[in-house]
Amino acid sequence: MTLTIDTARYGLLQTVIDEESYARSVARFRDEQILLPTFSQLADPSTIPDEILKALLSIDKDAPHPLNLFRVHWYNGIDRPDLVTVPEHIVLPSELTGVDAKIVLMFGNRFPMIGAHKVLAAYSCLVPRMVSGQFDPTVHRAVWPSTGNYARGGVAISRLMHSRGVAVLPENMSKERFDWLDAWVTDPEDIIRTPGSESNVKEIYDACNRLAKDPSNFILNQFNEFSNHVGHYAVTGRALGHVFESMLGDDPGLELAAVISASGSAGTLAMGDRLKDEYGAKIVAVEALECPTMLYNGYGDHNIQGIGDKHIPLIHNVMNTDIVTAVSDEATDGLNLVFTTDVGKAYLTDNLGVDPAIVDQLKHFGFSSICNTIAAIKTAKQLGLGSNQVLISVATDGSEMYGSEKADHLAAHYSDGFREADAAAIVSRFLLGAGTDHIEELDTAGRERIFNLGYFTWVEQQGVSLADFDARRDRGFWDTLHGMTPAWDAMIDEFNAATGVRV
Repeated sequence: MTLTIDTARYGLLQTVIDEESYARSVARFRDEQILLPTFSQLADPSTIPDEILKALLSIDKDAPHPLNLFRVHWYNGIDRPDLVTVPEHIVLPSELTGVDAKIVLMFGNRFPMIGAHKVLAAYSCLVPRMVSGQFDPTVHRAVWPSTGNYARGGVAISRLMHSRGVAVLPENMSKERFDWLDAWVTDPEDIIRTPGSESNVKEIYDACNRLAKDPSNFILNQFNEFSNHVGHYAVTGRALGHVFESMLGDDPGLELAAVISASGSAGTLAMGDRLKDEYGAKIVAVEALECPTMLYNGYGDHNIQGIGDKHIPLIHNVMNTDIVTAVSDEATDGLNLVFTTDVGKAYLTDNLGVDPAIVDQLKHFGFSSICNTIAAIKTAKQLGLGSNQVLISVATDGSEMYGSEKADHLAAHYSDGFREADAAAIVSRFLLGAGTDHIEELDTAGRERIFNLGYFTWVEQQGVSLADFDARRDRGFWDTLHGMTPAWDAMIDEFNAATGVRV
């Protein structure tokens, strides 16, 4: 199938469209000694040239060094400079989840610079624009609209590519996100705070529309950049498949029943498209109960940071989604305390009998990671899954991004101290007590309802043509997207050859 949509607008070019811009980009990368990894290398980092892997051993994974582009993958260890054989992940025991099905999360805080997998989304969005000559680092500022981690990932990728990056994000995101941005932007003006929280995505779009009036601002909107979807299909989907295959090696009778992800930009949900293609897994999209857009066409504010609401992202393959469910931010706020306080961890080990080694790993769960876990429990109960069935997801970032949120929650709700009884109540209600409320198994009518809801954001507000909007109903549209990375990899190889950069 040939794409009939505006490929230039949505970052899907597969040829060079501006030779002069391309030449300036090549010169910039030659001067700054920047090499670009291919999507196939990020999907399987063992294929990265040995000289690059060797050079990375002496480079801090969080340093603004261009070679760290070759660490934008799932095979980083938490405390080692070389590659791990299988992406680091955790299999949650039934003592913790209350279900027999195996719930597996792959750790996102192993990614470089920002400690979250959104750095992959940012790279996926920028590199096709760069190697097609559409983005010119000598002319453009890369503008990264986000509800948190994508903006940080964009600033990191921009800096590694010696480009100027601008973060656009809600003012009520965690202090840790802004502290990181303060340290990484080249100009304080490159942090733009919009009103509200993660539920205020339209305010982000409004800010970007104002910025776009200046042609030097290049908007890389993760919510409508289809390369965000493509990157996660190629890289995250393969990594999760590798995790599952490693489990099959120990237990060949396992079945991959479902893939779960909270929907921010919906980019990560593309991993579900791949695992559905390869294993027949159901795709579960998750949102905040306080803003139940997919479930109830609802609205509201919440604190599951990283989820953008009140709209359906353009890059969400809604017609391939099987289940939608909602999780309350009361659950994620509360379980963050259980997972990161001595009292909470002691309750899990002493009262529930959870292995201390497992409990220690829960510090790598941020708010949306906890959200994904609860959604997996709800899905297991809804589908009646057993011990030979696997639900797989990602721990997007770790608790280190929410220290200020933890302190605020403790002060607001536990001023006299967080006690064992508090931990017990939270676990009983939100973890072991997670039920099958606020969950819907989608039929065609349900999918159409959610798909159609996107019309009001994209066609009426953001100027997407009706033809481009409707093209996304067709499975062939998404199959074509999923086959795009080989052409991009060839363009990346040609770009690298033009720069002549060697390690």
